[in-house]
Amino acid sequence: MAGLTGGRMPGTAPLSSHDPRTAGPYQLIGRLGAGGQGVVYLGKDGNGNRVAVKMINVDLRQSPRIKSQFAKEIDAARRVAPFCTAQILFAEVDADPPYVVSEFIEGPTLQRHVREQGPISGNALHRLAVGTATALTAIHQSDVVHRDLKPDNVILGQDGPRVIDFGIARALDVTETMTRQVMGTAPYMAPERFHNDRVGPACDVFAWAATIAFAAAGRPPFGNDSIVAVMNRVLHEPPDLHGLSDALDDLIRQCLQKEQDARPNAEQVLLRLLGHTARPSTDLLLETVLKQGNEAATAPAPSYPAPGSPPLGHAARPTLPDLTEHAPVTRVTGAPAPRENREPTAPVRRGSWSGRLRRELGDPWGVSIAIFLGAVGIASGYVASTAVDAAALTGVVTFVVVYVVRLLVAAALAPSTGPDPGEASTADQATTVLRSRP
Repeated sequence: MAGLTGGRMPGTAPLSSHDPRTAGPYQLIGRLGAGGQGVVYLGKDGNGNRVAVKMINVDLRQSPRIKSQFAKEIDAARRVAPFCTAQILFAEVDADPPYVVSEFIEGPTLQRHVREQGPISGNALHRLAVGTATALTAIHQSDVVHRDLKPDNVILGQDGPRVIDFGIARALDVTETMTRQVMGTAPYMAPERFHNDRVGPACDVFAWAATIAFAAAGRPPFGNDSIVAVMNRVLHEPPDLHGLSDALDDLIRQCLQKEQDARPNAEQVLLRLLGHTARPSTDLLLETVLKQGNEAATAPAPSYPAPGSPPLGHAARPTLPDLTEHAPVTRVTGAPAPRENREPTAPVRRGSWSGRLRRELGDPWGVSIAIFLGAVGIASGYVASTAVDAAALTGVVTFVVVYVVRLLVAAALAPSTGPDPGEASTADQATTVLRSRP
């Protein structure tokens, strides 16, 4: 990183009287932003190199177990390969507050760029998709789940897009019992996040697709109004996509499937974006694929598409290779395998009855309706009998009946969202996405 040349960087705010001036050996010289996780400062190390210092809004000193787990998650994030990511350089969990130091990437966030300059299209959209998918693949290779991928966590640097803040949301999840906070941004959160279901790499693929859809349309695919309304759309409605070619639209829709097992994994997404065909002569090393993605994301935009290979952002983009046709990708030796990499690609079917019932069990709209009608039942019972006990009983019975009937009907009429979890498809058995070498 280049040294500071003096003066305040564009996009930074001056430090207030309440802001610290140092974080360990790092000097703080401005504020880059603030959010639910903490405040991000622009700093410099002893050699004058610029860094981003994120001070976390949590006290880890009260629980050695949670502090140890937090440090473990951050350490895993530090091992992520530097492909289209801002590397984590240092973390101090014993400080008050704890802080994480990462590489400083000069440039606007994707959120700010779209707000100020409008949606992205053509070659620029293709490079953005490739770069962020490359970063996600590198992150998952190190057994890290981002959990908070969104336009604010994508920096449009001079050398291409960079994904930041990976690993921090997952590290903060271990403190959730202390802070009572839900980490994430609703328009980019996968359905399983709202159900408190198993959360793995598939939730990042969903967030990636929602982020690219935002870049193309200028708005999130499930809206950005009230949290309850966004949750309902994420859980039950199809995405509202605009500005995408047919091929990229198809890929984004696959990544936004309600059932996480129906989504492709990050490696599959990257291979499709890079246009790898079926039956190559040799197996692809994952490191080679990451290098190809990094180069494609940072390549200058051509004035016209190359014959036979126009970028995904163009309307004339041909059909992308099918996921089931990809050759195996060999994982780099010594890199841990992601916890979840099973991604069925069989035709979409209705999920099992138990799966649909479980999915509808915590639906906020259903619970809200049942509570409302239960309150109406209490009021009606009280007016009819003026007895509080009878009114309460009427309300409880109304709530239970409405909730159970609505649950059964909704589960029976639930739309097709993907294959049943745990049921291996023929395509799964025929396709090996990752193969380890000794």
